[in-house]
Amino acid sequence: MTLSRESIVVVSKDQMASDIAGETVILGLTAGRYYGLDAVGARIWQLIQTPTAISEVERTIVSEYEVDPERCRQDLMSLLRKMIDAGLVEVRGDSAP
Repeated sequence: MTLSRESIVVVSKDQMASDIAGETVILGLTAGRYYGLDAVGARIWQLIQTPTAISEVERTIVSEYEVDPERCRQDLMSLLRKMIDAGLVEVRGDSAP
């Protein structure tokens, strides 16, 4: 599946997550592996608890953190691809008509 800024993403039901001192620890139930997210990753995780367009996540991160928009886009897409591959995040289609 192609991932674009218009793609709608949401956390998978096949995981358990917990916030620990501003960071997030996730247990992927399918693979039985643990994953850790730093503060920015934890914020992204929080934003995609409900189906959200990647462009909306990007806008929020750029507005809340001192980060170049292009760098944010690249890092966000990379993180989301890894999370999708690990079964932690699902893609629900595009927000574009």
